[in-house]
Amino acid sequence: MPRLALYSLVVCALAVAAAVVSFVNGSFIGVVWVLLAGLSSNMAWYYVRRARAEKADAAPAAQV
Repeated sequence: MPRLALYSLVVCALAVAAAVVSFVNGSFIGVVWVLLAGLSSNMAWYYVRRARAEKADAAPAAQV
């Protein structure tokens, strides 16, 4: 798994934890944390898919 995807997953997990803490404390700033979690989740999927595509493109070239 690419390093940037791992970083994005860590940010996603921390943002979810921060959102839970914010909502438990009665603060609606947790909405911002939820949005950040969604963004970082999408970034993680993007980097994973990009790495898979690069690996798939490199495989036929290596066999030639």
